[in-house]
Amino acid sequence: MHPAEKPEGELLKELQFEATRSSGPGGQHRNRVATAIRVTHVPTGITAMATEKRSQLENKVEALFRMRVKLAIQVRSELADGDFIPPGAYKPSELWMRRLRSAKMKVNPKHADFPALLAEVLDRLHLEEDDLGRTATAFGISNSQLIKFLAVDPSVLHALNERRKTKGQRSLRTGG
Repeated sequence: MHPAEKPEGELLKELQFEATRSSGPGGQHRNRVATAIRVTHVPTGITAMATEKRSQLENKVEALFRMRVKLAIQVRSELADGDFIPPGAYKPSELWMRRLRSAKMKVNPKHADFPALLAEVLDRLHLEEDDLGRTATAFGISNSQLIKFLAVDPSVLHALNERRKTKGQRSLRTGG
């Protein structure tokens, strides 16, 4: 199971939280109280931070979500024999299928499901060696829908374009 997909209780066992003070809006309360939260995923060393809320608990929730997104982007699942199947025979997760509407992926990037969906797509994209057509086919969406989904987080599309550049391929852009 990809770390971004793990149940909260299981993921929390791999995380280390640190409360700090931060500057910025929020007035004297923010400057005197350690409300900023930094979270580290111990196995990978990946960190995420939230500082914008006045409450430590709200920042912890936001930092945990950001950690899931970073894990989805930066960690690839190990490949198993069952992963090497043609795109047309691939069966996306139940979570993906529940979100698929008329060959379009419907999920808000702030929704709790987003990191797991992103991890699944990026794992398959990695398996397909960044072949958009094969990856889109595996998930039952068009190439443009796949690009729109990946572009929700600009760092994802940027990383994909950097890999494409090293292969002599053109950069992908969103239509809007």
